[in-house]
Amino acid sequence: MGNPRTARLTALLAGAVLLAGCSAADSADAADAAAEPPAGAPALQVETVLDGLDHPWDVAQAPDGTLLLDERDGRLTVVLPDGTSRALDADLDDVWAEGETGLMGLVLDPAFDDSRRFYTCSGITDGGADGGPGIEVTAWTVDEGWTAATRVADPLVGGIPVNADSGRHGGCRLRFDDAGQLLVGTGDNAVGTNAQDLSTLAGKVLRVDPQTGQPSAGNPFLELTDPTSHAIVGYGHRNVQGLAVRPGTGAVFTAEQGSQVDDEVNLATDGGNYGWDPVGAGDYDESVPMTDTEIPGAIEAVWSSGDPTIAVSGITFLDGEEWGAYDGLLLLGVQKDTGVLALRLGEDGSLVEQFRVPELEGTYGRVRSPQLGADGALYLTTDNGDGEDQLLRVTPAS
Repeated sequence: MGNPRTARLTALLAGAVLLAGCSAADSADAADAAAEPPAGAPALQVETVLDGLDHPWDVAQAPDGTLLLDERDGRLTVVLPDGTSRALDADLDDVWAEGETGLMGLVLDPAFDDSRRFYTCSGITDGGADGGPGIEVTAWTVDEGWTAATRVADPLVGGIPVNADSGRHGGCRLRFDDAGQLLVGTGDNAVGTNAQDLSTLAGKVLRVDPQTGQPSAGNPFLELTDPTSHAIVGYGHRNVQGLAVRPGTGAVFTAEQGSQVDDEVNLATDGGNYGWDPVGAGDYDESVPMTDTEIPGAIEAVWSSGDPTIAVSGITFLDGEEWGAYDGLLLLGVQKDTGVLALRLGEDGSLVEQFRVPELEGTYGRVRSPQLGADGALYLTTDNGDGEDQLLRVTPAS
């Protein structure tokens, strides 16, 4: 399980670097996406909560303030409200970590105070249909002292394929919608036909009952003969690594790392086809756009990076009066041109403005997951590797 880490709570207030670029009315290309923050934007304070991590993937905060985070090669760590941290004892011996796949998405149950239940999505050594590796969602419970986790549904959701040769495009983000159903974002395994194929769970958004793992009532493909399709609510995706529910509306947004052409943020629609179809002239043509508009009904993105791409990952909405002019922003982790990108979206999901968050620009490297905590603070996991990663806490400066 690795050695416990020592939490550090040293404030690292970064300088405010203002970035020139375009407004939402101009090109959305990544090179032009660094417009200045809005007038009245708060200065931000950045604290290092935990360091010495290696590819931390996701983070969640319990109502008591405890933070739970995972690392891709198969570790769970807790940071208690007093700032101390320790490894969480959990059987993770079957985690399959290869390339982009490993221990990935993590989320707490909405009724965590009563159930002590949380969920992970990871590569599993024997999770594939052929007995080889696959991807599974597992349900766990954790004791009140935050010392040990026990599997209670293993798997809750199985049958998610993986690229056993490379681990490429394994997804896999977990979030809950406003109806209490579990959402699962998956990757296409770098197989050209997967995204458009409703007989595979690769390249999809799934929605399931978190207690049983069965497809949610009202899913759009329940009448199809193939039961694999019953959990699917969206398809035509390349690699869904971001899921976020907009506060006050329940609208679900997805983010996915792009081809050579663009990254995307999409507004989820039941039964929607988001147009990724890279079969092209070969097996996996990454020179094609993320949305093939020649596909009937293909849904275009609400935001695209354009060329060059920035490799977006996790997403979260800021919510709370303390965020001032930042309240309501959708934040995207950036892994190629490092930092955090902020999007202001209209009520219909259309892009209003975009800018890079100055205090996080070019300072902490690749950002895997921004996540709003139960305490209203923003938590970030970095993704630089070699034991150089951090868990950061970001708040408006007082």
